[in-house]
Amino acid sequence: MNKTLLITWLAALSATLGSLYFSEVLHFIPCTLCWYQRIFMYPLAFLLGIAFYHHDTGIVKYVLPLSLFGMGLSGYHFLLQKIPYLQQFEMCTSGVPCSKDYLNLYGFITIPLMAFVAFTIISIGMVFLIKGQKQAESSYKS
Repeated sequence: MNKTLLITWLAALSATLGSLYFSEVLHFIPCTLCWYQRIFMYPLAFLLGIAFYHHDTGIVKYVLPLSLFGMGLSGYHFLLQKIPYLQQFEMCTSGVPCSKDYLNLYGFITIPLMAFVAFTIISIGMVFLIKGQKQAESSYKS
């Protein structure tokens, strides 16, 4: 279970540092949806780091909701960039439009897709922790 906490923490940490690199070094201005994704991701880097250090698998109840909401938000953001029809529902009305695509590697890898992958890794890791806790409880009762 400690490997799971390490992997999820590294996913959150790399996503956090990556977003800071894009905005502070490359000077990409984050859109509204990017800010919302950051609101969900940045605490995960701290929470999962502390959980990894303390071997705390009980962190699932705090991390899973943040990662699932972030996953939904980044998935929507990716679709908004890739499906022109959805741009009529764009919520970014001032500043950088959410459909702005700063990075487009191989025609499909965008910043929201990278965030989606990180949130997905974290969510799957939390599901593994839940399963591990249930297995430990059932073997303890037996």
